[in-house]
Order: sequence, then structure tokens, then C-alpha cells
Amino acid sequence: MTENEVKLLVDFFMDQLSETECVEFKEAKTQYDFGKIGKYFSALSNEANLKGKESAWLLFGIKDKPVPREIVGSNYRINRADLDSLKAEIGNKTTNRITFIEIYELKYSEGRVIAFQIPPAPKGFPIAWEGHYFGRDGEDLVPLNLVEIETIRNQSNKSDWSAQIIPNATMDDLEPQAIEKARKEYKEKNPRKAAESDTWDDITFLNKARVTLQGKITNTALLLLGKEEASHFLSPAVAKISWILKDENNVELDYEHFGIPFLLSSTEVFSRIRNLTYRYIKDDSLFPTEIKMYDAFVIREALHNCIAHQDYGLQGRITVIEKPNELLFTNLGEFIPKSVEKVIEQDAPQEYYRNQFLADAMVNLNMIDTIGSGIKRMFLKQKERFFPMPDFDLLTPNKVAVRIAGRIWDVNYTKLLMSKTDLDLKMVVLLDRVQKNLPITDDEIKRLKQVGLIEGRKPNIHVSAKIAEATQDQSTYIKLRGFKDEYYKKLILEYLDKYKQASKTDIDNLILDILPEILDNEKKQNKVRNLVYAMSKKDKTIVNKGSTRYPKWEKV
Repeated sequence: MTENEVKLLVDFFMDQLSETECVEFKEAKTQYDFGKIGKYFSALSNEANLKGKESAWLLFGIKDKPVPREIVGSNYRINRADLDSLKAEIGNKTTNRITFIEIYELKYSEGRVIAFQIPPAPKGFPIAWEGHYFGRDGEDLVPLNLVEIETIRNQSNKSDWSAQIIPNATMDDLEPQAIEKARKEYKEKNPRKAAESDTWDDITFLNKARVTLQGKITNTALLLLGKEEASHFLSPAVAKISWILKDENNVELDYEHFGIPFLLSSTEVFSRIRNLTYRYIKDDSLFPTEIKMYDAFVIREALHNCIAHQDYGLQGRITVIEKPNELLFTNLGEFIPKSVEKVIEQDAPQEYYRNQFLADAMVNLNMIDTIGSGIKRMFLKQKERFFPMPDFDLLTPNKVAVRIAGRIWDVNYTKLLMSKTDLDLKMVVLLDRVQKNLPITDDEIKRLKQVGLIEGRKPNIHVSAKIAEATQDQSTYIKLRGFKDEYYKKLILEYLDKYKQASKTDIDNLILDILPEILDNEKKQNKVRNLVYAMSKKDKTIVNKGSTRYPKWEKV
């Protein structure tokens, strides 16, 4: 890190109301007890491991209190050579001779600040000082408790396939275009390191991004950046993503398989998904709101989570199945957090990840959110769009399936979200289960009824219609009357301009939901058939390039 980058970090730490388990301030104006430095090194290193931090910091020359903190300057080991010798002195008395990553001397007008950058304890090895393990309880230095010691030790008992080195693979087995893309994403994720990263050669960059280990090619490096012809190095693991398009009867219409490098091929998968425009009418408007069926972040996060958490030892593919009005993402491997509710509610990363090295690299390359927050953000994105929540199917052994809805299910649910934007996410998830007729507990039913969000008796409960009743008038008129035929025809032609061809299912998905609500399903189907017939036979604006049974409409 450059001196300016460290100063920005120090400024940030100084503004915090209290010390964290991974930052410690000391005045240390002239000297400081060497033994205490060692104890703080042990404590901060262990806490950085447990909290999932890249580094911990011991800062000399800054008063701890009050906030804002005051720089008082430190003359501790004023000679640089004496300061550097502290690395060896600390290493001699710690587990595995672990010592500081770097020692920075920072010059401020108020005086000299020394910033000791401390590494997190390596997985499986809590750090002891002179044989004793230390940790933090808030701002206090305390012995590391047995649970925390075992938590760190047990990390080594779980083999991380993604961190394994491939002995015969070299930099020549990586795709240059993927490395270029990785550099771009790294700079976007780490803007403070953007200028510095431009000076790194490829090996240095990949080491810094935690894709390679000391210049050696890992399974992670090949998954994310490897040339397609180098995929044999990963065998027997299967590094493939399959995109499959199905119709409403689950009949396969199209498919394509994508291999490594996943950093590039995941973008290709994204481009294959037909993210059409969905239209619905808000109650305060005469005109439909237009929105994409799927939020780009939600697609990206679901797909990249499959890559990050796939159990590659099970030798299966990642699949993305596109159906009318929904996407289904599946990957192999047990869902380690056990419940989605736990992931949504917790504020910290999981203690263990199947592919920790891969997940860290994907965070650094801007492929997934900071570990632990992506799934929760998927739920929040769907809430913002007033769409159903993602569905996680965890019932099949060694398989996780995530279903993303591309349309509104229950109009009352949507109106509730529109009118009550302050509903917390847990309440929204419960309402979503109600609209999908999924079970909730008696206590949860009681909570929702107390605030008037649901009606009915178990098992026939439903989202309250009170909001719907209170928001009729103009929007109801439009829903009953519908639009003129020219409006629907224009939508079909716009679709063909963009996608070149449309099946019967495509046109149904485009038009059915915005036809007048006074029509039943059969009459809506007849309406669409009449529109298509008029456009092909009378207007002559479209032509069927397929068969009578399986039409493929194109623009004339």
C-alpha cells in the first residue's frame, strides 16, 4: 500500500466512535512495552481471521480517546533500522514465525504515526505470543477463548479444492482477454489501488487479487481465467455452465454450454437470457410501468453464487433454465448456511465457505458482493421492484436451486409493497410466502394479522385486499378497457425489431398480462390469435417462418 492509502485508512479509523477488535490506538510517545506489542499482535491477528478482515492495525502516536482522536506523535524506535528489526523480534515469539505485513512511518504536521499492518491468522493456525493465545473483547485485550481457538483450528480440517495448485499449469494456460477483464474489474472493486495495479505485471496482479498463490496456478485461476483448452487440468471436475430454454410445458427449445474462463463465459450466459420488458399498471397512473423481467444484479449474483459455491468434486454442471416468467439456477453441493433466513438476518459472513479461495478471488474481481451480503441484496432488489422474493429449494440432497420470478403474482402483495415501503425485509418475505401459498407458523400469521397485512383463516390465508379496494378509480378503468389493438401490434413489432423472431409463447408472454382484466384466459388467448392473424394476413407486417404448430414469427 502507498503512504497516502494508509493515511486514508488511518483517517477512517480515527473517525470511528470506538476501537474495533481489529484496530488498536496507542500514544507510545517514546517507548512501549515489547511484550504488550506481542500480545496485541496475537490478539489482532486472531480477530482479523475470525472477522474475515484482510489486515488488522496497531497504530502508535494517536490518542484513543476522545473522538475525534488526536495525533500526538510517536518517537518509538525513531531509527528506521531499529523499527524494521521489530519484524524478526516479533516473528521469533509467535506461531509459525508470523510477523507484520508492513510497518509504515506516516508524517503528519502533528507528528509521526507508526502503522503496524498485521496479517490475519492463517486458516487452521491461531497465533500465540510466547505460547499464549490472545483475542479482543471490544477494546479489551483478553485470552482467546476455547471456542474461538477451535474455530480457527478447524478451518484447516476442511479442504479447499479451489486453492489447490495445479503443478503442470502455467501462465500460458490463462486467457489474456480474461486477465485484461480481471484487471478492469479489480480496479473497479478497488479504486484506491487502481493506479498502483497498473504498475504490476500479470503474476504480481494475480497474486495480489488472490487468484494465484505465489505465482502458481490454482484451480481458481483456471476456473475464472483459464483457456478453454486447459480445462483438462481440472478433471475430473466439470467446469461447465448450461443454459437451457424451455416453454410453458417444460419442453426444451434451445440450449448452449459454456466453459472456462468463467469470468468471460458468465457474461455470455447473461446475454443469452431473454430479459424482456414487463408491463404493469400502478394505481396512480393511466399508463403501464415498464420494467425488465429480471434485475441485472439478481441474475449476476445468482449465477456467480453458483460458480462460487458449486461442489466441483461432485463432477456436475451448473445450470440456468429459462422458462416463461422465471429463471432457475442450480448448482451441486449442500447449502452450508442451512437456511436462507439465517443468511438474510445475519450481519456477518459465514464461518466456513466450501470454496473460500475462489469466493475471495471473485470478490476481488467484482463478480460477487462482499461475502455474506449478496443473497440478502437479491431479496432487497426484488422488494424494490415489488416482485416476488427468490425461492431457494434446499430439499434435494447436494443440490441448491434458486428460482427468480419475472412477473407479479399477487396484485395485492404488490400494492402492499408500493403503499408500505417501510416494511422490513423479514415481513416482506413472510408476505411472499403467503402469496405463494407456502406454510408459515401460527406466530407469524398472528403478527401479520395484527398489522392488517393478511386475511382469512389457516390454511386459507391471503394478502389483504384492503389496499386494492382503496386504490381503484382510473387504473381500474384502464384494466377493464384495455388498450387499442394498434398498441399491442406496436409492442409485437418492437419485440421483433430487437429479437428478430418470436414464438407463440414469446408473444403470449408479451401481451397476455396487459390485456383487459374483464377477459378470461380463453378470451385473452383468442385476442392474441386475432392480433397475430390481422398482422400476418391483413396488415402483412409479420410472416411465419416456422410451422403451423410451432410458428416462428418474423417482421416482413
